[in-house]
Amino acid sequence: MARITVVTAGHLSTCPRMVKAADAFAEAGHDVHVVSTRSVAWATEGDAALRATRHWAWTCLDHTTGTALGRRRGLRSRVATAVVDTVGAARAPWAAVVRAYAPLHPELVRAANAVPADLLYGGTTGALAAVAEAAGRLRVPYALDLEDLHTAESTEPDAAHQHALAARIEREVLPGAAFLTTSSDAIGEVYRDRYAVSVSTIHNVFPRPVSSPRVVGHDGPLRLYWVGQAIGPGRGIEDVIAAVGEAGIPAVLHLRGRVTPFAAGLVRHAAAGVPGLVIEVLPPVAPDTLLASCEGYDVGVAAELLPIENRRRCISNKLFTYLPAGLAVILTESPGHQPVIKDLGSAACTYAPGDIAALARGLRRWHEDRAALLTARHAAAEAAARRWHWEHEDERGRLLSLVAQVVG
Repeated sequence: MARITVVTAGHLSTCPRMVKAADAFAEAGHDVHVVSTRSVAWATEGDAALRATRHWAWTCLDHTTGTALGRRRGLRSRVATAVVDTVGAARAPWAAVVRAYAPLHPELVRAANAVPADLLYGGTTGALAAVAEAAGRLRVPYALDLEDLHTAESTEPDAAHQHALAARIEREVLPGAAFLTTSSDAIGEVYRDRYAVSVSTIHNVFPRPVSSPRVVGHDGPLRLYWVGQAIGPGRGIEDVIAAVGEAGIPAVLHLRGRVTPFAAGLVRHAAAGVPGLVIEVLPPVAPDTLLASCEGYDVGVAAELLPIENRRRCISNKLFTYLPAGLAVILTESPGHQPVIKDLGSAACTYAPGDIAALARGLRRWHEDRAALLTARHAAAEAAARRWHWEHEDERGRLLSLVAQVVG
């Protein structure tokens, strides 16, 4: 069996793809070492809960505010960004580019080089260049996970700067990878067309639950659930609130994630303008308990609004959390979602972003026709058991096959 180092520039609890990869490699008999980072308290707690149940080796780089590494990261980022801003991402020295894009690049490389490896596999933006450099130093192959379309992830003020850095890094490191993975066919299509590389889709699905979900009907308000890392705009919550108001139905919407001013504003807005809707904000949970957190709901919200190209092409991670829990789903009609929409059939209520009337019709139908709601929920659970789960040969099986082609 091979020695495999898995690298993410983020928290373990915010990068379930790398955790599932590490688990799969270890279960297949490989010797696994994971490198990740730590920066915020809420995710650190999730890391600890997740790590307690794993047996692979783990190196964590702590760059929380006030630590020596945190101060170096800040200074390094400012200096490198100034260099890139002066000459542009296309002409800046490589060392400046990787440090402007991923301030922890040197530490990630050193941590990945600290143990022998036969293959390095890494994901998240800040790990791409570090994985390639570390593999070069070890003289071993590397593979990269392109979960997102890194050149079209943001509309923030510094988006053009970050996207230019991502493009430079991708041009340098993607062609040399032993294999590339991504999270949706629509994202993979861009990478294939842009860099003439082969990209394999491995969806953000989760392991099948030990037992079938409990799907029980009721006569009360429609129970809606949204789960994410932080409760923010552009994730379809606003559409759902407006649709409940237009449908004129009673509903309860639970939002699970880090509390933000935006979340507080949603609660006030619903209280003032949507009398049939009750919104409750719940704290984040550890990744291993996400599925259990869905119990007691009818419908999961997995909408992605489309001004950002990455969101047009991604498949909402939330979708694959709701399905195995037996929740019917609300999905936006997007290039990323289209293949899944075709498969889900009655399990999904789909709408074009902003088409509140269409979403309201779907919610009203599920509220008034509880048999149809139960049918949708059973269809969701069946789809997860049949196709949309981690153990499927096209998910975990595909990843292990790619690895076997490189290291046996």
